[in-house]
Parts: sequence; C-alpha cells; structure tokens
Amino acid sequence: MFNLDTFKTFSRAVAFGAVAVSAIAFAGAAKAAPVQLFPFFQPLPPMAAPQPIQPYQPYQAAPYQAAPSEDQDTVEMPARFRRQTVSYATREAPGTIIIDTPNTYLYYVLGNGQALRYGIGVGRDGFTWSGIQSVSKKAEWPDWTPPPEMIARQPYLPRHMAGGPGNPLGARAMYLGSTIYRIHGTNAPETIGKHVSSGCIRMTNDDVTDLYSRVNVGTKVIVLPMTERRADLGTATR
Repeated sequence: MFNLDTFKTFSRAVAFGAVAVSAIAFAGAAKAAPVQLFPFFQPLPPMAAPQPIQPYQPYQAAPYQAAPSEDQDTVEMPARFRRQTVSYATREAPGTIIIDTPNTYLYYVLGNGQALRYGIGVGRDGFTWSGIQSVSKKAEWPDWTPPPEMIARQPYLPRHMAGGPGNPLGARAMYLGSTIYRIHGTNAPETIGKHVSSGCIRMTNDDVTDLYSRVNVGTKVIVLPMTERRADLGTATR
C-alpha cells in the first residue's frame, strides 16, 4: 500500500542530495578557474622608469656669422668688365689711376700706350664727382663707418661695421685724399658697371685685391667728370 509520508521523506532526501552534488561541482569549478567579481576594472599599465635629471645648461646664443660675399666666380661678369690689358693713350705716368666715370672703367696706367682696365661701379645720379686726388691710406678688410651725410640720407644704416666678408667695403680699400670717397671692394658684384654708389668707386673683391697690390700710398688718382662722355679708349690687347 502506498505510504504518503514515506514518499515525502524520500523526495526530500533526493532533493537534498542533488543540491549537495551541485555544490560540490560548483566548488570544484571555482578551484579550477577563479571567477573575477569585477571584470570592468582593468589593471594599470606598468610605470616607466624615471628619467635621470639633466644638469642645467645656460642658454648660449649662436655666434654671429657675417654673410658670405659673392665673388666674380659666382656672378657672370660681362666680358668688357673683366680685368684685361688694353691699349690706352695717355700722357699720365705709369702707376696713375684714371677713373672713367661715364664708361664705368678704372684704368691703371702701365706705360707704352697700355693700361690695365677694370670694370667698376660709380656714383648714382647726383653723386658723381670729378677731380684729382691721391691715395692717402690703404686697408685690408676695412671697417665701415658711414659718414654723417650718408646717415642723414639713410638713417637705417649701422653706425659702424667691422671688416669682413659681409662688409660693404669688401676685401680692400684705398682712401682718396681727405675726402669721404674710396676705391673699395664690394659684396654685391652684380652692381659692377652701374651707377649705384654714393660717390665711392667699387670693384669686385678679386679686382680690388689685384689693384691694391699694385698701388702705393701717394698714387695719383684722376676722376673724370660724368659729362665727359668720350668714347671708350681702351682696346683689348690680350
């Protein structure tokens, strides 16, 4: 005969056993692979090792470098302005310098109807002059101190500039008497053959160095006026 109480007791025992088996299985799984309770927390990246502190270095400005000068080798010079020996009729003694202002030539008289001719730059309109002077001083890589008259016209000019490749007076200068005028080199050789200066006679650095080696203090310098537009008397001989 079926006993209801016995059946209930048996059912509870079976249920309790099932729960116990599930608990044991869960515990085994937990030991095999622990569960992360808070998976949304990411581990922090490893910290980089601290960099060594560099000792303080005071600021040092780069030393000033003058602009390199261009030369006859880097500027294409018209053939007529290149240094050359020419036929030149004159009564002046050898060693005399003649400035042909209209034709932008400088002649160094050699004698026997010949002269060494150089291309030059001369004073712009209103700044040409003429007369007879002599070389009163010579200087290599001269300093430049613009005269007050030039400063008044061009107040942006430096009051003084040390000699060097970036200096407008170039490699050499020959001062004319007690005037403010000079025969000097230039860092702008493209101006040779033009009327561009404030009255000085400019030459390429190569040419002024050559002339400088030939000229002594006391050398006579004749500057022809701009109005004397005579024909070019210099005919190349070699």
